[in-house]
Amino acid sequence: MDDQHRAQKPQSWGPRNSQGSAPPNARSAPPQGPAPESPYQGETPPRPKKRRRVFLWIFLAVQILFLIWVITGAASGSGTPEECRGLAGDDLKLCEDANDAGTAIGVGLIIGLWAAVDVILGFTYVVYRLATRRS
Repeated sequence: MDDQHRAQKPQSWGPRNSQGSAPPNARSAPPQGPAPESPYQGETPPRPKKRRRVFLWIFLAVQILFLIWVITGAASGSGTPEECRGLAGDDLKLCEDANDAGTAIGVGLIIGLWAAVDVILGFTYVVYRLATRRS
């Protein structure tokens, strides 16, 4: 029985010609059997999860808060301050100018803080993207 198995040529896959062996350099067609079993019998596969843009909304909320803060800070310096009431002439002018300078310094500090927070948020986003990227 071992002699019979040793005498046979190894079978090759693919179409056979009339002589029983595959033609040289012939490519076989893919099998025409039933499709492989799918875990989703009659259903469409679930869609991949839609990426939520949480960072974008947080970033926009921070921008709106800073914009409101700058507007209210600048508006607080308009008009004659209570400390300047009752003054006249050069004293009134000096008091109003000092109030305007203080308002400008305050608004400038808010804008500087705004820029610093934006830089920190930007670096945080870059680190997050690098940590969650797919290879």
